[in-house]
Amino acid sequence: MNTTRSGRPALTRPDGTPVRVLVVDDDPDLAEVLSGALRYEGWEVRTAGDGASALAGAHELRPDAVVLDVMLPDTDGFAVLRSLHEVKPDVCVLFLTARDTVEDRIAGITAGGDDYVTKPFSLEEVVARLRGLLRRAGMARQQEEGPRMTVGDLVMDEEAREVSRDGRLIELSPTEFELLRFLMRNPRRVLSKAQILDRVWSYDFGGQAHVVELYISYLRKKVDAGHAPMIHTVRGAGYVLKPVVR
Repeated sequence: MNTTRSGRPALTRPDGTPVRVLVVDDDPDLAEVLSGALRYEGWEVRTAGDGASALAGAHELRPDAVVLDVMLPDTDGFAVLRSLHEVKPDVCVLFLTARDTVEDRIAGITAGGDDYVTKPFSLEEVVARLRGLLRRAGMARQQEEGPRMTVGDLVMDEEAREVSRDGRLIELSPTEFELLRFLMRNPRRVLSKAQILDRVWSYDFGGQAHVVELYISYLRKKVDAGHAPMIHTVRGAGYVLKPVVR
């Protein structure tokens, strides 16, 4: 089973891409600590310090979950939540607050929040609450045990040595398979020609770059044919496999 650096089973969006979380708190130190803990889960995280920047960030990120402070300098978290639901109605919201009365909890849930954590809190609790919210809402899934890798709609079964995209089987040569496996094990990471040669062909880098270029072109014709491209060239740096953002 794939795990995070914290040792927990990895949690991703249903298409295999990282969970997206927006952290909204006017305390920059707290926001940074929180975002660091969530990035440790392998998630994509952005921060905002007030209501206006939270809404701007939500429009750009389209988050799956929002960690939202109730008290903000330009508005309150309840007003931000109402606007967030206009941007993304199904977003999961975990409120943060220094107030811990029954009335406050009722206000947060009534406003449409999914859960409520009072300050001071443990980072472990926030992460656990978010993981639970995301799973229950169907916004994320735990990566399954077994030899299957998924990046977007591209699936590789390492034991069966089968690859499919959007349900269609793709025939690959042994070298093409190894190259794609290396790319899929490092999604969104730019891999240099030297790294690819070393891992796929076990060559020392030197005059063999054309081999990588040739096999990347073979893969593109098979993996990206009839689809939005997933294999990208980063000029002067190498190649990267990225899921298509829908």
